[in-house]
Amino acid sequence: MNDITVILNGYLRPEFLSTQLDAINSQTIQPKEIMLWQNNSEGFDDTITNELTTAKSNKNLGVWARFAFALNAKTEYICVFDDDTVPGKKWFENCLKTMETHEGLLGTIGLIYDSPHNYLQHIRVGWDVPNEETTRVDIVGHCWFFKREWLTAFWRELRPDGFDYVGEDMHFSYSIQKYFGLNTYVPPHPKDDIEMWGSTLGWHFGNVRPTSALPGRMQEMNAYYNHLINNGFKIINDN
Repeated sequence: MNDITVILNGYLRPEFLSTQLDAINSQTIQPKEIMLWQNNSEGFDDTITNELTTAKSNKNLGVWARFAFALNAKTEYICVFDDDTVPGKKWFENCLKTMETHEGLLGTIGLIYDSPHNYLQHIRVGWDVPNEETTRVDIVGHCWFFKREWLTAFWRELRPDGFDYVGEDMHFSYSIQKYFGLNTYVPPHPKDDIEMWGSTLGWHFGNVRPTSALPGRMQEMNAYYNHLINNGFKIINDN
């Protein structure tokens, strides 16, 4: 099965695009289409972007817009990548196999919250803390693998003003939980097989011009987390 559309996010790291494309084109299961959302970004090689389905914005529309762009996909599955995320060649294969036993939103890094009030209190699971088995988490980030129809849940509730640059990861898990009764998972990231990972260069690429994880964003992340909790988001450790 290769019924997958890839959504790449062009923002601050244009020099990584060719590396991402090489990794995607090396997948054991090839996507049907690769689409690029250029979010008020410069420096991209036109000889590369002209080969993709590309949309360009002259304004920074934040972290949510790529999920609106994803509505243009025609495939059953979609995989959205951050611009610092380079998958191993078996990532799509890993996700499709995981979907057979754990249907839900999948990603390469997951958070399990310790507190229903504090976003910063959590443990991480995935590429930087490898998990041998599929692990349920509260939210995922760095990439999102999901069924296209689940975007109808994502956009059923619009974000409040003031959260253009944070919250899309939390919002997606909240939405499919609320409207489809589905959970969020990190597929296996075994220590001895990095080709199954959703992110293989995260420690290096993620430290080059970091964006939404800047300290000034943490207060906004915590505020959006509490917004979702107040609207019924149930975390694993909600006692």
